[in-house]
Amino acid sequence: MNIPGPEPRTDDGVGAIAAAGGLHNYQRWLHAEYGPVVRFQLPGAETAVSVADPVLLEATAHINERPERLFDFLAPLFEAGNLQVLPADEHTPLRRLLLSVLAGRPSHERHFARFTELTTALADRWAERAGQEPVALQKDLTTLTLRMICAYALGGDAEDPDAVIAAFEEVLTAYLGRLYEAPAPDAGEEGAKRAEAALAHLRATVDRIVAAHESGGTDRSDLIGALVEAGERPARIRDTVMMSLLAAHHTTGVAVSWTLHLLGSHPEVADRVADELDRVLGDRPAPEYADLRRLTYLGMVFKESMRLYPPGPYGARETTEAIALGTYEIPAGATVFYPFWAVHMNPDYWPEPERFVPERFTPQEVARRPRLAYIPFGIGPRSCEGAGLAVIEAQLVLAVLLKRFRFRPVPGHDVTPIERFVLWAQDDIRMTVSPRR
Repeated sequence: MNIPGPEPRTDDGVGAIAAAGGLHNYQRWLHAEYGPVVRFQLPGAETAVSVADPVLLEATAHINERPERLFDFLAPLFEAGNLQVLPADEHTPLRRLLLSVLAGRPSHERHFARFTELTTALADRWAERAGQEPVALQKDLTTLTLRMICAYALGGDAEDPDAVIAAFEEVLTAYLGRLYEAPAPDAGEEGAKRAEAALAHLRATVDRIVAAHESGGTDRSDLIGALVEAGERPARIRDTVMMSLLAAHHTTGVAVSWTLHLLGSHPEVADRVADELDRVLGDRPAPEYADLRRLTYLGMVFKESMRLYPPGPYGARETTEAIALGTYEIPAGATVFYPFWAVHMNPDYWPEPERFVPERFTPQEVARRPRLAYIPFGIGPRSCEGAGLAVIEAQLVLAVLLKRFRFRPVPGHDVTPIERFVLWAQDDIRMTVSPRR
């Protein structure tokens, strides 16, 4: 396997990843240094190959296995088997069921009014603070999108969304480090206790909602109903609901946050979005479901934001047989690493990749690029089942907020992307909010 890459290190690559500021940055450096296919050390993987060329990625798009060791950090969330690494024969029917719920337009439309109500409530709270203290976008928007996924998947709201978010953060902080960091000596026992308590809180919250659903409450959950009807056991229902909460509230909330961050730094683009919203919505403060199709420039802005800041910065698969990638052969049992951020910054397909240019997503420009040049939701049979729902939520939230407000960066506040299961901003994204009119 004569693939270029850095010289092996005795620490299994941990030091190189840390020196780069995280795996997301390390991948970008690797591909800038060694080209589109790179061999590298990844703790938990005997053989790891990262691929940042969308044409070569096509040869891997069919793979339906994930490397188990890389997803061990999520295992404590689950009691009926780690959903992230289920074997293909178990994963495929579960994926089909999830898609039947999460990707269905009738289900999106049925919940759209509730989504609008929740978003408007946040906008009202921000209006009271306009021109005063800055807002912390990630904190407020992940709370909002957790409320939205609760309304959609659970048939009701979480009793205390802030406590649920804090519990998720506690669990992820405790276990994410196991990917390629040794835990701090003084964090072991105390950190484990906090993580256990947080996990117990999450499970109890979900159990209460499932019990309310089974008792015939007025708020019905499409997701839980489908899982019950399919004959899934209680532990698998709980695991699936928790994974849906985790995936949806982090990714959608940070995607909207990054979009507002970019618009705050590009007022000419923000003005064009506002003009489109005024033209399509008139005096209405929020869109109807059908309006989203007409907000074409807003859609391009959101796609360009996810290109520059993909919520999930990377993914991984495991080969079950040898595959050819151009002139290279990847052996069976290797970890194929998908560096989404590096793919999105590949200058061969994205000229001046660091620039924020929504016009990259006109139909004509999209047609010129390979299919896998833009992969914010992953690729193949393990791609995100909730992608359609996430886009609907994000476009609605952006439309409501940008119809009412202008967003400006807080002077002196640095926004630094870090790796926290998603592409998170260190110290949040703080912006000043002011009414448009």
